[in-house]
Amino acid sequence: MTETQIPTPAPRDTVIQRVAADTDPQQIAGIVERDGGVILTKFFSDDQVRRFNSEIDPYLDELNPGSVDKVDLFEGFHGANTKRLTNVVTHSKTFREEMIQDERVLAIADAMLLPIADSYQMTAAQVIEIGPGNKPQPLHRDLENWPIFRELGPKTYNVTINFLTALTDFTEENGATRVIPGSSHWDDYENRGTPDETFPALLDAGDVLLIDGKVAHGGGENKTADEYRRAMAWSFTVGWLTSEEAHAFLVPLALVKTLPPKIQNILGFRSFHNASKQGGTLWQANYDDIAKFLGL
Repeated sequence: MTETQIPTPAPRDTVIQRVAADTDPQQIAGIVERDGGVILTKFFSDDQVRRFNSEIDPYLDELNPGSVDKVDLFEGFHGANTKRLTNVVTHSKTFREEMIQDERVLAIADAMLLPIADSYQMTAAQVIEIGPGNKPQPLHRDLENWPIFRELGPKTYNVTINFLTALTDFTEENGATRVIPGSSHWDDYENRGTPDETFPALLDAGDVLLIDGKVAHGGGENKTADEYRRAMAWSFTVGWLTSEEAHAFLVPLALVKTLPPKIQNILGFRSFHNASKQGGTLWQANYDDIAKFLGL
């Protein structure tokens, strides 16, 4: 992102900088490049949050908290009293027709990922509901899904971004996501920091915490007796990485046909191109775009 203007550092009392939802995408990209994250205030309306929550409520009700795999490592990461709902594209009309198609979202993703690849995908869209008593999540970097980037450290390309959307208010007591601003520039990515280095992302429902794949962060401890902190973590990666969720096998083709071509591409129903980077076409059929094979 050599053309991005990186702003001067944020004041110490606003460690996770807050900007308006309509801030210029290049300015947003610059803040994230500097700090690892930024809070976009009032990004989604109260009505959108209400409709989204009502659409996914029945699916969350069917889930049990905790990890399917009860190995301590995964249980600690997923949360013993945390519910995680995937395949949100299928479950929520509001998400697939409004949120994922929001021009501001796509402009930010374009600004941050198209310098690396000609197309990108949504690696995951996951509703995360942290329940009372849930312990803090281990600190981590999102690019650790692909371990080679952890080994490469801060000089590696930033291959993933995460639009963490608050679906309820985030408080320090109910498990607000905690971030270590600037940890994206640490020399050693095996160092994920310590809890006392973190700052809580205090959000109103509808705010977005946008983070890159390099910044250390984790879900906070829910210290309340009866309060649930709900969010949706939806992430984009460059098209040449395997995504976390297999959307191409989860989202019905009939539903995909109702979506614009760019969203079809984001969901893995069109091929990923790298011609401007002197790379090849990926995820294809008969040396042609997979969309033709699928009748899109």
